[in-house]
Amino acid sequence: MGRHGVAETLTGAFVLVVALAFLAYAVAHSGRTGGSGYTLQARFDHIDGLSTGGDVKIAGVKVGTVTDVSIDPKTFVAVVTISVRDNIQLPKDSAASIVSESLLGGKYISLSPGGDDTDLKPGQTITITQSSVSLEELLGKFIFSVTSLNGSKGGQSGGGQSGGGQSGGQSGGGQPGNQSGGNPTGGQSQGSSQPASPAPGGQGSGAGALAPLSK
Repeated sequence: MGRHGVAETLTGAFVLVVALAFLAYAVAHSGRTGGSGYTLQARFDHIDGLSTGGDVKIAGVKVGTVTDVSIDPKTFVAVVTISVRDNIQLPKDSAASIVSESLLGGKYISLSPGGDDTDLKPGQTITITQSSVSLEELLGKFIFSVTSLNGSKGGQSGGGQSGGGQSGGQSGGGQPGNQSGGNPTGGQSQGSSQPASPAPGGQGSGAGALAPLSK
């Protein structure tokens, strides 16, 4: 029994040591800056998906961490505080943008170093920023635009068909009207020509009758 208890104790101690080793490895390679580094601030209109503990990267390499997220009660913009490694000195005209890791992933801050000769000091604010882009909002706008486009095309094609039916009905009804209206037109022209011919003749015959009487 004693040997069995010692074996169990040794096995438990071995598992504990392995677990501590994995924990130490994870902490060492997590990329967190811990207490080292200097702080900077950046202001954004929207920080959808960004939270405390998010990554700060330059060219895809992690150089810092998001340490605090708050809102300015006067301007109602998001104020993000980041911690950057001491060996990374950012020019004053550097830019910060919120980028998506993937379609289903979270957000992180991407820093684009500028070309100014003056570097940002601890506690200063990055003035050039680009807010987060909501994929849900973009997808909603795309679906709405496609639906509106299909609806307008359907309305135009339906109007063209109804207009074609009306023009076809008018052209189809015009043939009987022309046939029926041809006879009245011809009758009026014949009737008007018959009364017109006796008028000059009557006047001429009347003048001829008065001439013998004068003699």
